[in-house]
Amino acid sequence: MIGYLMVGTNNYDKALEYYDALFATIGGKRAMDFGNSTAYGFAKGPMFCVTKPYDGNKATIGNGSMVAINLASPEQVNAFHATALELGGSDEGAAGPRGDGGFYAGYFRDLDGNKLCAFTMA
Repeated sequence: MIGYLMVGTNNYDKALEYYDALFATIGGKRAMDFGNSTAYGFAKGPMFCVTKPYDGNKATIGNGSMVAINLASPEQVNAFHATALELGGSDEGAAGPRGDGGFYAGYFRDLDGNKLCAFTMA
């Protein structure tokens, strides 16, 4: 089972401001701080970490990589996606139903270009 996931950043302080505000909307808060890496904890499930790359090189996004955040309702997906954009993220697909089966999602990129998805199974 997944314990945590990590995305890289080239502007650590700005990334923490972004994720502090974004994750506060769903009850997430800083759980661990290692100086160049911070882990956000939630009521249950894996942690989400933001880090400056340990090798000292520039952080880059993974082509085809994405972090999906499971939320409770379409309304929560809408609000989370909107907040991500208000905080400076970029839209990768408006929140709405996708295909058959009740999958409802909104896609965005954070300040460093990491792709995230807020979704629920309605």
